[in-house]
Amino acid sequence: MKKSKETFSVAYHTLGCKLNFAETSAIAKQLNEHGFRNAKKGEQADLCIVNTCSVTDTADHKCRQAISHLHRIHPNALIIVTGCYAQLKPEELANLEGVELVLGIKEKFDIEQYVGMVQDHQNKKQNHAEIHHTQTKNIRNFAPSCSYDERTRHFLKIQDGCDYYCTYCTIPFARGRSRSASIEETLNSARKAAAEGAKEIVLTGVNLGDFGKGTSENLYQLIRRLDENEIVERYRISSIEPNLLTDEIILFVAESKHFAPHFHIPLQSGCNSVLELMHRRYKRELFAEKVHMIKKWMPNAFIGVDVIVGTRGERPEFFNESTEFIQKLDISQLHVFSYSERAGTKALEIPYRVTPNEKKERSEILHKISDKKLLDFYKANIGKTATVLWEAAKKGKNMYGFTENYIRITAPYDERKINSIEKIKIGNFSSESQLSMTVDSI
Repeated sequence: MKKSKETFSVAYHTLGCKLNFAETSAIAKQLNEHGFRNAKKGEQADLCIVNTCSVTDTADHKCRQAISHLHRIHPNALIIVTGCYAQLKPEELANLEGVELVLGIKEKFDIEQYVGMVQDHQNKKQNHAEIHHTQTKNIRNFAPSCSYDERTRHFLKIQDGCDYYCTYCTIPFARGRSRSASIEETLNSARKAAAEGAKEIVLTGVNLGDFGKGTSENLYQLIRRLDENEIVERYRISSIEPNLLTDEIILFVAESKHFAPHFHIPLQSGCNSVLELMHRRYKRELFAEKVHMIKKWMPNAFIGVDVIVGTRGERPEFFNESTEFIQKLDISQLHVFSYSERAGTKALEIPYRVTPNEKKERSEILHKISDKKLLDFYKANIGKTATVLWEAAKKGKNMYGFTENYIRITAPYDERKINSIEKIKIGNFSSESQLSMTVDSI
């Protein structure tokens, strides 16, 4: 007997970036509005939706593992796979056991029309998954989304796609050309997040600084409007290219009422020769200027930096040059990634290859530098006044939250404080294994 749509339970699994999590939340909301319900913990789901990442070979492997795991614990469920991996390699996913539907990037936002296949699934098994896929060059739509699983921090997607085509990256092939919402649409999305309880909104995108490309709008205009409208108490700007992080944006954040002094800027390499091989659109001197300007106007600002080790062409002397440059930067933390060769990228035309052992060694060197910089940043903030947004998560007898400049604060659990912003004085390091600070006084 066929079930009615309203009885179908859906389990979700998301891999990759915060953008993916925001999009999964949008998919879940769409399905809930059409009568589907989220599967309860331990329940056999009727439908499993996997939103994939494909930034590295490791990401691909984790996606396949996740699908296999879901098929084991939900053996009778229809498995739908979407996301970047599904866009780049749909046939590869269609051949995995348990997968019956593969949706590309464009199709993921029309998912409700495809899950009508669920009822047919009750009576029919296919040897090969059905694929619905649009060529990346033909993807023009922008689908706004916002994660809402957590009551505190919401990740609002304001931009998608990328026109940069860095030699190591497949994201433009998976996500398509740069596109975004309008300022008015973004303001409305922020208002909806606030209505759902958001106290902090993180602006996210594939190439965030490209917001408004092709229109008369831009990111600077957007953040000014968000700040003026006072929709939520706090905003953060997620990863933004250094060449798109304009001086006016930096100065505006420094004087803003609602934008946090928190920057995430991809460097990728501190060697100009490697940056040129990567086809990055800046030199390290520009990056250093941006860091200097941020620290001049916001001495306590948190600056996170992405770095890739072991790219094609990164000779030992280039890595050493990059390391020396990074050590001198007044930044707070590194996010270190090991280069992964991706089919179809221009980097494969570069002859010099770094061995896996060298990549591992280089990664360890940069992780040590990052650990020291983060420790020093935390030490420098002891005794300073800050505001903390308390999270819902509970660890033992403690709760935690983050300051405007992204310092993790731990305090005794108090349910009444969840999703509230509180002024505190930062204490010393907590006894937890994960780096965090205590509250000295309030």
